[in-house]
Amino acid sequence: MGINLEESLRRSPRGADMAQRKATITATCHCGAIRIHVARVSHTLTSCNCSICRRYGALWAYYAASAVKIEAPKGGISKYSWNRKIRAYYRCKKCGCVTHYAYRKKRRNTTVAVNAVNFKPAALAGARIRHLDGAASWKFLD
Repeated sequence: MGINLEESLRRSPRGADMAQRKATITATCHCGAIRIHVARVSHTLTSCNCSICRRYGALWAYYAASAVKIEAPKGGISKYSWNRKIRAYYRCKKCGCVTHYAYRKKRRNTTVAVNAVNFKPAALAGARIRHLDGAASWKFLD
């Protein structure tokens, strides 16, 4: 079923504290207002060359929505979608860092893509980076 990202952003501070204790790794935006907690960094990250991902310079780590806990001040996140509005890209309203994206359509086993460049660099050591041709074929190049 997954979590509703909007509800996750409005969690009580007590819920946020519990999520942080359970999680072992945290990604943050530049100013630290947005904090994303996951159990571990994914073993495989994706670098996509589609029109938006190449501009964001993101490395995407994919998680089940239920495995991602997001802390943000009320009104601290903005989202962006375009064209067919398949995905919503989230960024910090204060510093502008792109933190994650999620599929807009509600469906089972929803995936959240966390921008792994927001983890501390040491956390990414050893992760494999796959290169996705999102600009043309939607196939991995490696």
